[in-house]
Amino acid sequence: MTKIMKSLLILTILLGTNLFASKDTIKIDIVSDVVCPWCAIGYKRLSVAIDELDLKDRVKISWHPFQLNPEMPREGKNADKYLMEKYGLSEDRLKKTRNNVTELGKETGFKFDYFSNMKKLNTFNAHILLDYAKEFDKQTQLKVRLQQAYFGERKDISSRNVLVKELDAVGLNVADAMARLDDPKAIERVKNEEKYWRDRGVYAIPTMLFDNSEVRVGASSIEEYKKLLLQLTQK
Repeated sequence: MTKIMKSLLILTILLGTNLFASKDTIKIDIVSDVVCPWCAIGYKRLSVAIDELDLKDRVKISWHPFQLNPEMPREGKNADKYLMEKYGLSEDRLKKTRNNVTELGKETGFKFDYFSNMKKLNTFNAHILLDYAKEFDKQTQLKVRLQQAYFGERKDISSRNVLVKELDAVGLNVADAMARLDDPKAIERVKNEEKYWRDRGVYAIPTMLFDNSEVRVGASSIEEYKKLLLQLTQK
């Protein structure tokens, strides 16, 4: 045993941890939709946990498609009316729920700006572009940009004109990316991937799969994410 190895072993004993068990990369698969408020909150909390543990360079996140409203027409529907009908909510209950979501968003710096003419949108094209962004390691950048555009900037992220601007904002090749929206292979790939996760039992989002072993459904707390991440670094 070299002097360096001996020193590391002594330090390990003194600290009460196993330095040699530290895991290089934590793989996180996130199944979500762009217009899901709890997905935005969940990811913001996860990102805070990652930053506070200084694990940014050791975490690999992959985003996977899940449409909350797969039958939504391209022109969308008024969000208030749609949600009240879908979930049987009163106007007062919907308002209270949104106020709660808005406050939770503020805790991690995410802006929710609900307004009377807000629409629930068809997000399939957004998922195709996120699939494209994965090839250039810009999935997370585009995902966050689209969430901010929809929830905080009153933008219609089902509009191709809007999508062009958001692609450009994260430095992706706009022409190549937009061509994917009419590519039968790209369309089929996203459809199959969404089916894959639904077939695996994903029914609520966000669903986060950590290292293919630990699953978290919904937006967990920052402390819960930190606890799980620490456990995974020692596996």
